[in-house]
Amino acid sequence: MSELNPHEDQHWAELLSPRRRSVLRGGGLAAAFAASGIAGKALAADGKSPWGEDTWKEATTRPASVRPGEQVLPTRPRAYSDIKSYHAHIYFDEDNFHKAALLHKWVAERFVVELGNWNLAPRGPHVTPSFYFGFNNEQLQVVVPWLQLNSLGLTILIHPNTDDPRADHLYYTLWVNRSQPVNAYAMQKPAPGEPAVEQIFPNTKPTLRPET
Repeated sequence: MSELNPHEDQHWAELLSPRRRSVLRGGGLAAAFAASGIAGKALAADGKSPWGEDTWKEATTRPASVRPGEQVLPTRPRAYSDIKSYHAHIYFDEDNFHKAALLHKWVAERFVVELGNWNLAPRGPHVTPSFYFGFNNEQLQVVVPWLQLNSLGLTILIHPNTDDPRADHLYYTLWVNRSQPVNAYAMQKPAPGEPAVEQIFPNTKPTLRPET
């Protein structure tokens, strides 16, 4: 990650100001860049794109499968018993972190779960700050409706744990409120000698019963 540059940030702020937007409407993007004073950084030194002059000729090719090994439709459905447990990932930002703190407290008070620590930056496939808790299958019928009614408007990802973590995060998901990107395409199945499915180790000591 590049270092923060407050002077360059100010240039971009000015570019997006009402005065600069009027320049943008009147003279186009090039005029706006020129007015911002950062044209030299935005364009190559010789005025040519570093990508070349013929990108418009490139063919649109089929990308590699995001699920290697599954090139055709399956011959039969997966067994629901392949699900060994669940994770709930609660996402938040600088504007609603206080809601996440309250939900974190409520969960710890009411459920026997594996409650993770605070992730104040992207971690793993999760692209925003978050916290997580893991729970067993028997709790699904209580935890999911409880989260639906007590989400406080936060985005929540609920996914099962099987032997395919990439599919767990991308294809077998439930979302409370809205969905957001999950960068799970590089996730791999467990290596030989590792547990086939991620394990859940409860670490909370609830003192309250969930609302009924």
